[in-house]
Amino acid sequence: MAPKRPLQGYPNLVDRPDELVAANVDLVQRIAHHLAARLPPSVQLDDLVQSGMVGLIEAARQFQAGQGATFATYATIRIRGAMIDELRRADWTPRSVHRNSRRIAAAIREVETREGRAASDAEVAAELEVGLTDYHAMLQDSASANVLGIEDLGGPEVEADRWLAGTEDSPPEQLAQAQFRLALAQALGSLPERERLVMNLYYNEALNLREIGAVLGITESRVSQIRSQALHRLRSRLSDWTGEGSESLL
Repeated sequence: MAPKRPLQGYPNLVDRPDELVAANVDLVQRIAHHLAARLPPSVQLDDLVQSGMVGLIEAARQFQAGQGATFATYATIRIRGAMIDELRRADWTPRSVHRNSRRIAAAIREVETREGRAASDAEVAAELEVGLTDYHAMLQDSASANVLGIEDLGGPEVEADRWLAGTEDSPPEQLAQAQFRLALAQALGSLPERERLVMNLYYNEALNLREIGAVLGITESRVSQIRSQALHRLRSRLSDWTGEGSESLL
């Protein structure tokens, strides 16, 4: 019988799931710690690791070498996806936070449609008929519900397995993806300056909230509020793509 071919990117490993799992346990730990830093203390790190291990095992069983993606890339998507799925099943976010998140997105959409420009904090608070302090508290609460953030804004889905395996979408699916990416880029570009800066520092420069606060000279909690409002604004502007309208959740 011919010897097994070493995996792409893993010259010392043969194509055996158990060896892939053993070699990538640290990857699960890193992803779990990174995700836990963005979640409330009530979310247990051990729970994330446990669900991540399930994702790693599934990735090891299904990975096909030679398809253009390394196992680490493939496994990262599957591990993080498994953790997110578990968080969604647990649904640790209070219903009041979901409800207020929907109200914020709807209020932003209402003000911007009426005024023809970006809605200010004060205008959104007035639309919600709450004080500015209460509105900021709503933003802070909803920030804790953001698991995927900008990655979870919706739009046409592309399955990771098909993408990593090199299987192309149909022409209509490719067009829908391209159109959604354009709409998202335009929505990001039209954010108010401070929101755009926070999103850039957080997602492109990979700074955490504390570091962004130091750059802008504001508190970490205020950075969290600004990022939350930016995500609500993007959600409201992309409602035609998500198909959720005022029912969108961050």
